Amino acid sequence: MTPSAAAAADEWNEGEVAVRAFVTGGTGFTGAALTMRLLDEGWDVHVLDVAPGLMLRELRERGATVTIGDMRDRNLVEFGVSGADVVFHLAAAFRAIHLPDRDYYQVNVTAMRTLCEASIEAGVKRFVYCSTCGVHGGITSVPATEDSPIEPNDYYQETKWLGEKLLQEFDVQTLPWSIIRPLGIYGPGDPGRFLMLYRFAEKGRFPMLGNGSTLFHPVYIDNLVDSFLLAAENRNAVGGIYLIGDEEYISLNDLVHEVGRSLGRRVRIFRLPFAPVWIGAALIEGFCKPFGIPPPLFRRRVDWYRLDRAFSIERAKSEIGYRPRIDLREGLARTAEWYRTHGYLHGSAARTHPLPRPTA
Repeated sequence: MTPSAAAAADEWNEGEVAVRAFVTGGTGFTGAALTMRLLDEGWDVHVLDVAPGLMLRELRERGATVTIGDMRDRNLVEFGVSGADVVFHLAAAFRAIHLPDRDYYQVNVTAMRTLCEASIEAGVKRFVYCSTCGVHGGITSVPATEDSPIEPNDYYQETKWLGEKLLQEFDVQTLPWSIIRPLGIYGPGDPGRFLMLYRFAEKGRFPMLGNGSTLFHPVYIDNLVDSFLLAAENRNAVGGIYLIGDEEYISLNDLVHEVGRSLGRRVRIFRLPFAPVWIGAALIEGFCKPFGIPPPLFRRRVDWYRLDRAFSIERAKSEIGYRPRIDLREGLARTAEWYRTHGYLHGSAARTHPLPRPTA
């Protein structure tokens, strides 16, 4: 920790207690889970998000102030940070395949600068930025660490890295910041890839591109939320960058079988060649992009079967006391129960929650 980081941390720890948080992207999958935890712990929470998201009604009923609006609106940002002790910045332009590059930059970089400047003006005591492990791109040495090469694979990942670099321009004495790089987030309410995994596993057959030996490193949503709170409250987190995941990574083959186990199903994996599907995805992407049409298949989705994601979480464990409380088997079981209860698997109850696009 640098001298200025230590000074910022000491100032926060002189008997002060955080009571108010501003959460950007707070109605999405990750943001809603964080907001609910903060409310459980007695925080006053103001949320800003561009869409109503997963649990708008529940968040408001629990006492959160929720503003639906765009991060690029300076007035909304300045209003949100007013009086806040901690800013949790989770909002992002998130991999809408047909989204123009300028929108990624405006939201993930330009609007973030506005948020940082407004946070300084408001006297925010901690600023926690949710980045992504994707800034490291494809992993060539397993497990990767926070010091592994930065090699973004797409413009979303590149702008998240630009956001990290921007944040590091601010002295931690002025803006006491921390950066969290989540691994593969999953859990109850996950609107993304894990729902697809569960639906295939429930049918007992899973199409695997390649041999399935690719490594995947999950992080259960509650474990990730733990890391956000540690970053906000632990003095050692100031000026720190942390990869956050569960205790272990796993091959895609084993992950599919574990998802099946959580459903009480035995899953047969059938294999397809990777290269023809990837080429097809590239052609579909190229055809859809000029028309602004979201492609049904695209390269980033196919690359999930090819690119290793395996990381060390030792820095977070040693510096801020991070410990994943929920292991993979328990996390998958909780997720399976949520999908069944809320009607997202065959033969289960009618849906009681929408699954929106992720905002963080």
